[in-house]
Amino acid sequence: MEYYVEKVEDLYSLDLERLVQESEKEGYRFVARLVNEIKDESNLFNRPGEGLFCVKNDAGSIIAIGGINQSPFDTTSGVGRLRRFYVAEDARREGVGTLLLQSIVEHAKKHFTEITVRTDSSKADAFYRACGFTFDDSASETTHFLILQ
Repeated sequence: MEYYVEKVEDLYSLDLERLVQESEKEGYRFVARLVNEIKDESNLFNRPGEGLFCVKNDAGSIIAIGGINQSPFDTTSGVGRLRRFYVAEDARREGVGTLLLQSIVEHAKKHFTEITVRTDSSKADAFYRACGFTFDDSASETTHFLILQ
């Protein structure tokens, strides 16, 4: 199966129901939160440097989602925050998450000097470390960061 990354231009056309249901079964609410933020327009990934990206399979179905926002936890403009990052269970361990993260990082390099993220999942911790992030949980809102060159 082939996968491709798209920057989401029309947030209101996203069909994320499958990802919402699957993520909630796993105990994660952040995909549902993404849908709610789009509906109430509290996070449209439209400030400078921000963007929402999805991975689709060759059938055109969204199998992963993730974005970058200006960090609400840092007063400098050079820090981006990885947000709402989720990969469908049947697409994991196939390079989909790495493909999505690489696209977000490439986009972020044009706008930010650092990316931060918070996770409480050991699998996500291993993923972020394998992708070059450094573990640092000294701040309550961040567990990993990546300095962009």
